[in-house]
Amino acid sequence: MNPAVTGPRPEQPPAAPDSGLFRTVALDRFPSAVKEFLAAPGRTPVPVPVDGRADLVRGVAAANGLYGAVHTPAPLDFGVVLGAEELPDGLPELAGPLARQWLDEKELADDGFHHRHPGTLLLVGSYDRLNLSPVRALLLATYRGAERALTLLSGRDGVSVAWNVAKQYARPAADVEALGLFTDTDRPPHLPGVRVFDDRDFERADIQAEILGTRWRRVVFQGHGKDDSVNLGEFTICGLNPAVAAVPGLLGPRCAYGLPCYKPEDKLVPLHRVEAVELVLSACNSGPLADLALYDPKYQLLLNALDGPARTVVSAVSVHDSDRPENVAWMRAALSGADSVDTLNASLAGSHPYPAFMRFGMPGEPDGTPAAPRPSDHSPDPLLLTTGRRLTALLASGLLPHNHPLRPRLDKLARKVDQWVARPTHAADQSPREIRSSLAADLQSLDHVIAEQVAANPENDLMNYPAHFGDRSSLDPHVREVTCHCGRPAQEFTRRGLLPHVLDTTCAVCMRCGDVTFRVPDAPALLAHADDEVEQGGVLEVRAELTASRPGPVRLGLFVPTYLREDTTVEPVAVKVRGSAEQPRDVLFRVRFANATAPQAYYFTVFAVQDLAVSTARRHFGVVPRRS
Repeated sequence: MNPAVTGPRPEQPPAAPDSGLFRTVALDRFPSAVKEFLAAPGRTPVPVPVDGRADLVRGVAAANGLYGAVHTPAPLDFGVVLGAEELPDGLPELAGPLARQWLDEKELADDGFHHRHPGTLLLVGSYDRLNLSPVRALLLATYRGAERALTLLSGRDGVSVAWNVAKQYARPAADVEALGLFTDTDRPPHLPGVRVFDDRDFERADIQAEILGTRWRRVVFQGHGKDDSVNLGEFTICGLNPAVAAVPGLLGPRCAYGLPCYKPEDKLVPLHRVEAVELVLSACNSGPLADLALYDPKYQLLLNALDGPARTVVSAVSVHDSDRPENVAWMRAALSGADSVDTLNASLAGSHPYPAFMRFGMPGEPDGTPAAPRPSDHSPDPLLLTTGRRLTALLASGLLPHNHPLRPRLDKLARKVDQWVARPTHAADQSPREIRSSLAADLQSLDHVIAEQVAANPENDLMNYPAHFGDRSSLDPHVREVTCHCGRPAQEFTRRGLLPHVLDTTCAVCMRCGDVTFRVPDAPALLAHADDEVEQGGVLEVRAELTASRPGPVRLGLFVPTYLREDTTVEPVAVKVRGSAEQPRDVLFRVRFANATAPQAYYFTVFAVQDLAVSTARRHFGVVPRRS
């Protein structure tokens, strides 16, 4: 279906901007207008020097329809003005209420700045002052630290900075409620209250009209791009501001050299025309520092956004791995009113050692804005990781032949585990509790099947794991002295797998009974207790002592050698119990012998299955002639 494109939308003439919260003033009138405003905020419009900038005039006009009241935001702890001599007179005064204490710019040069001034920090200055030094050090020093630690107010020049400071005094109009997410890299769930558009929508809707025809309280544009654009299918969020001049000698995109845009020009979305209180540019390098930018400021996404009506602009200073977790986290934050930068950086904290996003615009009220989530460390449930290692060993080690009946189900679970540990699913699609519940159900079902197969045929390929893994292992020199079932001393040792898909195996060996127990790491531990002898036609009482690897269901069974099976009946063949990792549990079995069972030495094996791991304990005993 072809998109319903209506063609490019030309810039409209500036509307009269002075009928709302903001009023444009001449640059020489700005200092006195600031004094008038600060003397009576709310009764006097917020002054904005436009200095002949038609784009700012349009931004003021749009903002007067976007915001409904004057509001002085809660101040941050400290503030620094960068390059005050280059900014309009009156601007430091207008910014004054935004910080409790204003510091000299020279203090930023000291590496110990943040330690001397712990707390939230506001930097105010034109874009060309936002360089690696000092901004990088401040970002890194405050990352994973205090919420809302670093905030910036900037713009392409002095009047743009003044415009962005002025917008901080505005509160959104009550009817500006729309929340939007436009993504070209994800198909996220649609949370109630958020308008979500993905690649399928880009092919059948006029995305340009959707974006420009809505007044957004908060909106995210997520896709591939760089500092001059964000791709949304054939539509493109464009950084070009035709109202400003290019700087000779600086690199520009194709259009800077008279070439057509790399995307359809009738589907470009001029970012400064987007009517949003908060804009989030979730694309790599969407807001690079001034000495990192690829393109002339005329084409910068960040600066284009700051020229428009948005009070808050969130941009990415460098590369990042935003995906489903960040989209879902942002939607939840938008619905609750939480801060976007804190939320996004917390979500990415498990992937990046650096902050991915910066905030241009004052954060929400400290007492009224929900706290951001704790930094993510992307640590899936340990059971998920244990299951993944065991699945890899079962499927990739050659232990199970290609036609083993368990393989299809193991393959299916392996695919699910791969998705569950992947960040987009682990952190967004399902909660840890939902993942754990689904995994536990799959493991219980498979453990049941494994226990049935072993009970029916103890020579199942799965039971050859000690030899198969042991042949591909080396001996760990650490040996423990233990006691065998027969009461004699035994040695317990571990063989370490030499390849990633070979599990370690732990074995206990008695010089009389041989190898009596086998298990893999974090598998149930078993001991088998029984009398040394049983009469022909009698019953051997077996007590299996189980210590589970974790609290939860464990399947147990008992089998005898193939040559003894016709002469015996095992009760029960298999049983499910709830195991404990702290307290051993006894599980009872009975082995009934036929009257004609040949007297001699035999053995039985107790096995336990939990989370795809099979542990065994073998015990020798003798059948003796009936005494009566």
